[in-house]
Amino acid sequence: MNEMILKKYHGLGNDYLVLDPHKNHFTLQTRNIEMLCRRNFGVGADGVLYGPLWEEEKIKVRIFNPDGSEAECSGNGILIFAKYLLDQGYVSDKKITLETVSGKVFVEFLQEDARMMRVNMGKPAYAGKQLPMSGLEGEVVNAHLRFQDNLYNATCLSVGTPNCVIMQEEVTSQKAKSLGPYVEQAAYFPNRINMQLCKVQDRANIIIEIYERGAGYTLASGTGACAAAAAAKRMDLVDDRVTVHMPGGSLLVEQEPDGDIYMTGIVEEVGTFTVAENFFA
Repeated sequence: MNEMILKKYHGLGNDYLVLDPHKNHFTLQTRNIEMLCRRNFGVGADGVLYGPLWEEEKIKVRIFNPDGSEAECSGNGILIFAKYLLDQGYVSDKKITLETVSGKVFVEFLQEDARMMRVNMGKPAYAGKQLPMSGLEGEVVNAHLRFQDNLYNATCLSVGTPNCVIMQEEVTSQKAKSLGPYVEQAAYFPNRINMQLCKVQDRANIIIEIYERGAGYTLASGTGACAAAAAAKRMDLVDDRVTVHMPGGSLLVEQEPDGDIYMTGIVEEVGTFTVAENFFA
């Protein structure tokens, strides 16, 4: 086995490793992803981005959680991968389209160095069968769901990935860490789910804490920010343009009249990592 070369980036503390199959001759396995993402024993990350994978003229990326499971999409993951593509000279246009498991995502570079980007995340889906959900009929918007023997007002929706947004008067990291595993693994959600605890400050600002399936507590999430803003908008608690505040920083989420959600965020490069040949031995 040869050494593995990885690039690491983060968006508001939500960090990913980019594994480029064109620069590494390596078959990615669940065990490898888990080891790479471990903070104290590997490189450390909230996930691995595997690509670019070319399908005719389409650029595809596969997104893996730290537990090795594959995610349908990731807002910050998309931002990071788009910057990687520009940094490495794979793309040069101001606007590009990426293919994910959940479908097409459209990215616009707002700066020449791709530090800031705007992403069209598509339309949120509230139908239970698209999440999927079990034992719940129709749309779940501001409904009473039971987690850890308590009832919570929750809205469930997909923004590429399934999310459960729980409205709270106060949100803390401690609450997210304690409640998150129960929400993620709840019987309502056969494929597990991401959780956002959400506090509405005013019609232009919300605060969220995040617990992601397969990753646990995270400092920021692009899809989580979009899901929380969309849920708050659906309940008429916020306007179309919302700043989502997270422990790692803030993202701007805009909802267009046609229903599409746009996310604007920044990405920082951390560096290049060479993984020793015997790391997976």
